[in-house]
Amino acid sequence: MTTNELILAVETSCDETSVAVIRGGKHILSNIVSSQIDTHKRFGGVVPEIASRKHVESITLIMEQALTEAGVTFRDLSAIAVTQGPGLVGALLVGIVAAKSLSMALDLPLIGTHHIAGHIYANELVAEMQYPCLALVASGGHTELVLMESEGVFKILGRTRDDAVGEAYDKVARTLNFPYPGGPYIDKLAQSAEEEVVMPRAWLEPDSYDFSFSGLKSAVLAAINSAKMKGEPFREAALARGFQSSVIDVLVTKALRAVRETGAKQLLLCGGVAANGGLRAALTARCEEARIPLLIPPLGLCTDNAAMIGAAAHHKWTRGEFTALDMKAEPGLSLEEWSVRS
Repeated sequence: MTTNELILAVETSCDETSVAVIRGGKHILSNIVSSQIDTHKRFGGVVPEIASRKHVESITLIMEQALTEAGVTFRDLSAIAVTQGPGLVGALLVGIVAAKSLSMALDLPLIGTHHIAGHIYANELVAEMQYPCLALVASGGHTELVLMESEGVFKILGRTRDDAVGEAYDKVARTLNFPYPGGPYIDKLAQSAEEEVVMPRAWLEPDSYDFSFSGLKSAVLAAINSAKMKGEPFREAALARGFQSSVIDVLVTKALRAVRETGAKQLLLCGGVAANGGLRAALTARCEEARIPLLIPPLGLCTDNAAMIGAAAHHKWTRGEFTALDMKAEPGLSLEEWSVRS
C-alpha cells in the first residue's frame, strides 16, 4: 500500500461535525470543524437528539468545504474513514451513513475508526511517535492509560471506575454556576487563585493505574454545602484550584509511574482535557524533570476533529484492513479489539 494516500475522514461522535482530508496519515490538507457548543450551552450539556439533527443539517456542506480547502475532488480520494465509536449512537449514525454513501458511490474502501485511537494519533500529526509509548487519554467520557507497544496496537492499563475527568469538570462547573462546557472556566479560575482548598486524592490500590473522580466531585459539593450552612461565602477560586490540583496530581503521578514501569519511550497527552492549561503545564514540568519525552497536540487537535480520525485510519489503510458496508455504530467499541492485526 502506498503511504501517500488521500483519506477523507468524518467525525460526528458527539457535538462537533468535522470532515478532513489527510495525506499519508500525517499531512492535514483540510480539517473543517463545526461546533455545536452554542446550541447545547443553554441546556447545560449535550442533548443527543439535537446533536444528531445538527449533524444532518451540516454534514454535506462540511464535506464540500473540506474538499475545496484541500484542493482535491472525490475522484482523488483513496478511502473514506469515519468514527464508528464510541460516542452518541444517533450522532455516530449520521457520519456513518454519509461515509457509507460515499464509499458505495465512489467504490472506495471504508475504514471504521475508533474515536480514542483518533485522539491518540492526533499526536502523529505534529510529531513522530516512538514505540513503545504510553498515552494518557483525558477526554469527555474517557480517562485511560493506554500502552502502545507497536504501531496501531493498544492495551489499556487503567481506566476510570466512575466519572471521567471531563465529566467531573462539567459537574463541578455546573455546581459553581458556570456555563457548559465548564472545563475552561474551572481551569482559568484555578490558575488565577492565590489560595487553595486542599482536596482528597483517590490513589486506589498501590499498584492500580485506574482512576476515580466521583469522590473528588463529592468533596467539592460538600465544601460548598458546608459554607452555605455556616452562612459563609464559598471561595470559588480556591475550590477550583483545589479540585484541579487534585485531578492533575493523580493524572500526572500515575502516568509517569506507568511510563517508568513499562519502559515507554514517550508519553502522549490526548483528548479534550489535553487543552487544559494547568494540566499541560504540570505534565510538561514533571516530564522535563524526569527526562521523559512528552507529546501534546496543539489546542485545535485536542478537541474532537476529523483529522485525528484520518491519522488513525491510516494505520488500517497500510494493512488493507477495511470495514464492511454493514458496519454499525458502536457506542461501546473496544479500543483493544479495534487494534490493527499483527
